[in-house]
Amino acid sequence: MKRRSVILGGTALVALGACSSSKFKRYNGPEVTYVVVNKGARRMYLLHHDKVLEDYDIRLGFAPVGHKEIEGDGRTPEGHYMIDRRNPNSAFHLSLGIDYPRAHDLARAEAIGKSPGGDIFIHGQKVPFKKDKGDWTWGCIAVTNKEMEDVYAMVRDGTPILINA
Repeated sequence: MKRRSVILGGTALVALGACSSSKFKRYNGPEVTYVVVNKGARRMYLLHHDKVLEDYDIRLGFAPVGHKEIEGDGRTPEGHYMIDRRNPNSAFHLSLGIDYPRAHDLARAEAIGKSPGGDIFIHGQKVPFKKDKGDWTWGCIAVTNKEMEDVYAMVRDGTPILINA
């Protein structure tokens, strides 16, 4: 009986240890001063001034060519933006908000009588164990969940982001 208790107790400790892993990591390295996304190359770079700290393969909106114009077009915006919020309870693991639309985006959409859309994020995967193939978001920038944990820890609100074609 004692042996059984030890085995069951050990199994419970291992199970509890596995549950303690957190999606919220700590980062104590150099400050990320800029995020650069190159849509054509499907790469995102986290920079400390002119030094690349990390780089990631990315997935984009399902219609990746061109600047986001209107809601539902499946495009990822292009231009200078800012990381303006974080969502620890995102349906896509974790997410960092991009301040799209800005005034010029609103004006462009209003000129054609449409909504510019919004809720553009850098985020993880919706289905964590499924290998994402191709561009699949509605205009967001996606990385793996493990990578998103690092990005979420490293990038602060107020960090500028440049999204290139």
